[in-house]
Amino acid sequence: MATYSELMAQAQALMSQAEQARKNELAAAIADIKAKMKEYGITVADLGGAAAGAKKAAKSKSKAAAKYRGPSGELWAGGPGRKPEWVRAVLAAGKSLEDYRI
Repeated sequence: MATYSELMAQAQALMSQAEQARKNELAAAIADIKAKMKEYGITVADLGGAAAGAKKAAKSKSKAAAKYRGPSGELWAGGPGRKPEWVRAVLAAGKSLEDYRI
């Protein structure tokens, strides 16, 4: 019967082989996907991802429709909770939030 140390060495060797096999299969899958994308003219955006190097748009946590648009294009639904920084700045400057209603 094998000892614990021998079994652990075998397990490590198998894990190393498995990782190498994963890397090889991953490289083949990526090459296949890239070839199909080129063949059909598919872009990353078509797949629902951001284009390489593009900034990701900030996702809104709110499900409500925006009611206000800030000076830099920020959107706010006007719901309960903490007000966005741009809203606090507008109110602190003495301006009306109604000026920013969509």
